[in-house]
Amino acid sequence: MLASFSRVKPCRWLLPDIFIGSILGPDVSRKDLTLFSHEVTGGVRHVSSSCSLCAKARGKKEMSEKKLTRHFVDHRRVKLVAGSGGKGACSFHSEPRKEWGGPDGGNGGDGGSIIIKADQFVKSLAQIDPGYKGEDGQSGGSKNCYGRNGSPIYIHVPLGTIVKEEGRIIVDLAKHGQEYLAVFGGVGGKGNRFFLSNENRAPVTATPGMMGQERVLQLELRTMAHAGLVGFPNAGKSSLLRAISNARPAVAAYPFTTLNPHVGIVKYRDHEQIAVADIPGIIQGAHLNRGLGISFLRHIERCRFLLFVLDLSIPEPWTQLQHLHYELDQYEPGLSQRPRAIVANKIDLPEAREKLATLRSHVRERVIPVSAVTGQNTEELILHLRELYDGYLHGEGSGERKPLRW
Repeated sequence: MLASFSRVKPCRWLLPDIFIGSILGPDVSRKDLTLFSHEVTGGVRHVSSSCSLCAKARGKKEMSEKKLTRHFVDHRRVKLVAGSGGKGACSFHSEPRKEWGGPDGGNGGDGGSIIIKADQFVKSLAQIDPGYKGEDGQSGGSKNCYGRNGSPIYIHVPLGTIVKEEGRIIVDLAKHGQEYLAVFGGVGGKGNRFFLSNENRAPVTATPGMMGQERVLQLELRTMAHAGLVGFPNAGKSSLLRAISNARPAVAAYPFTTLNPHVGIVKYRDHEQIAVADIPGIIQGAHLNRGLGISFLRHIERCRFLLFVLDLSIPEPWTQLQHLHYELDQYEPGLSQRPRAIVANKIDLPEAREKLATLRSHVRERVIPVSAVTGQNTEELILHLRELYDGYLHGEGSGERKPLRW
């Protein structure tokens, strides 16, 4: 059957040259036939008969939340303009046998407000637009018809987003579903029916709607985690987070591999979970905003306790701890004094044993030697992390814990 269909020749009368040649006659030359067909068809020799539904969409596709995490954004400046109220109507009721029915102009609808809402499924501020405009309310109509109110607009932000206005903190969205009414919609105007009274039986007054509120706000995201891994670049923080949690940040043999904070979850047998944040590397002078210091230090403010990760491959690893304490205290006094632990990474190196003994002689805090590459002694770190977490919960329940500055 297929072979018989393949031998069938296409109909020659469908070709434009043959069809035009049958009209002009057999005496027309091939050159004239080509020129005539070009003029008739407008130079279009090949026309696609496919429908528009089969064509490939050329519009810009909306990025998924998984791809948005690659473009991590922790700061946005947005302009919010609420919807304006609809104007009131001025009309009078009139129908047969009731010519003087009185005023029947309805009120205008209220403008739509803009609400900022915390959503635990949103991970970044990358999807936030620079400006939002609320829906205006509809105008009132005759026969006492009121205008429809404008629908509110919800802006979904991650947990831990702080809303600021001119540098002043307005609200901290730390719980899922928490809402903040950023700008109010304008009130709708009044129709002439509203002004009906015994003294004025035929009012002709109608008011316009009010303008919506307008504000410029700053949205700042501060990572919500119980513990924060703090250290200099290339200290092995990302490798350590991969070893103790389910997070999979990028790991490479060069500094500043981590440009955005990563949060991993450490799970225990009693189903308790502790969030650990991998803060990008801090350099000397970070409190002076060298590099991206302020952007990185801002995420440490939300951590309840800190894990200082030191690199045992350098000649004097205890100097890193001094520099880290100085940078944190210069950014916020007392930030380095939160419940903490010192993690001495890269213990698998041959020269690390001698440096570990010297490090313990220079510090008073507990030093936990680990190897993020081989997984050596990571169990001790996980157990100590649970001790810090239980101590934080005990201090929170007794009221002895010092409140954090948001």
